[in-house]
Amino acid sequence: MANERILVVDDEDSMCEFLSIMLRKERYDVVTASSPDEAIERARQGAFSAAITDIRMPGRDGLDLLTLLKETDPSLPVIILTAYASQRTAIEAVNRGAFYYLTKQARNDEIKLVIRKAIEHRHLKTENALLKQELKLRHNEKKLIGSSPRMEQVYRLISRVAGSDSTILLTGESGVGKELIAREIHYSSPRCEGPFVSINCGALPETLLESELFGHVRGSFTGAIKDKEGMFAVAKGGTFLLDEIGETSPAIQVKLLRVLQEREIIPVGGTKPIEVDVRLIAATNADLEKQIEEGRFRADLFYRLNVIPVFIPPLRERREDIPALVEHFLSVYDPAGGKSLSGEGLDLLVQYDWPGNVRELENIIERMVVLQEGMLLGVEDLPVKIRSREMAGVGAAVDGPLLSLEELEKRHLVRVLNETGWQKRRASQVLGINASTLYRKLQRYGIAQERVGA
Repeated sequence: MANERILVVDDEDSMCEFLSIMLRKERYDVVTASSPDEAIERARQGAFSAAITDIRMPGRDGLDLLTLLKETDPSLPVIILTAYASQRTAIEAVNRGAFYYLTKQARNDEIKLVIRKAIEHRHLKTENALLKQELKLRHNEKKLIGSSPRMEQVYRLISRVAGSDSTILLTGESGVGKELIAREIHYSSPRCEGPFVSINCGALPETLLESELFGHVRGSFTGAIKDKEGMFAVAKGGTFLLDEIGETSPAIQVKLLRVLQEREIIPVGGTKPIEVDVRLIAATNADLEKQIEEGRFRADLFYRLNVIPVFIPPLRERREDIPALVEHFLSVYDPAGGKSLSGEGLDLLVQYDWPGNVRELENIIERMVVLQEGMLLGVEDLPVKIRSREMAGVGAAVDGPLLSLEELEKRHLVRVLNETGWQKRRASQVLGINASTLYRKLQRYGIAQERVGA
């Protein structure tokens, strides 16, 4: 605790001297002031780790001083000390932002403990502020790339909706950058100082997802040895992204509907509702309206989520953004800036249809930078599927009858699975999609685990 500065304010010299001696023995630097005006002047001259002040003084009292100190340094923990304790003044002190309320009859050990806790609290707030700043900087590094007309429409929509608290539904194929869009909305909103929390609803089984979303109380199920806060509570004051919302079960959908209607949650095994203060963003690569027709998604939940729909176009529909994206990913994975991509290689990337979208492009650029020793990345450094231009069965589509996008995707999935020996995790990496997304596509297309030709 060395070098921590404590401001002591009391119009009684004896009290200032007593607190100074006690705190200096704890190796604190102590600065005293005999009036609120002197205390404010001291606070403006240098930062303090904590302040402890009498409440009754001539002129301004301790509560007025508390307000002024908070205006000077909002994170400064202020401890109110009084010889005339009353519930009314204690409540008012806390309401004005006091860290603690003590009587002058308090034991020395109690005063020392409160001072120590106040300093720890200030450090935590400072660390939290630095962490938020770092997260914001990291977000700025992962800026949105692209100036195509389709993306300009998305940017304009984001700027219009960021300032509201309306629920947003992000739609688009896997890998288009829905989470990045959600973060952009968060950091452009009045909630930017709050947390940004996200959860992949398709990555967890129903029972675990319910506990993660809403929390649980001790003893509510086997293994629940203590109370646990849910993600809705963790995201208080910020933004909560529910990714792959289409993967939720009917039971979870009912609970999410309650959150949107009542703005409250009930933890698993609990009985008391907890107020929810979050901006909700949902994201999906599924056709929710089709799922409604099939009875797999609640229509009432869809209408609650779809207040402001934002569609992020696939990369093949905004090919003019590919050069800028390539340049960006090269700068990310080759910060020294020595490597570049040949014009022929870039042409092939622009012509490719990108079933895995921006995520697939990023993976390919990273792989090329890491594996290739040369400074100029050429056509020969690109994956075979791009080099040969046999893009997701495009050759078959050109030579034979025209095929739907679904049939093209199905053929490409089978081909990648064959080339990777049906190692689904490896195949998902090549495709640039999540393993859970690959499993869903296999189920949707009825692709059996057998090696068939594309």
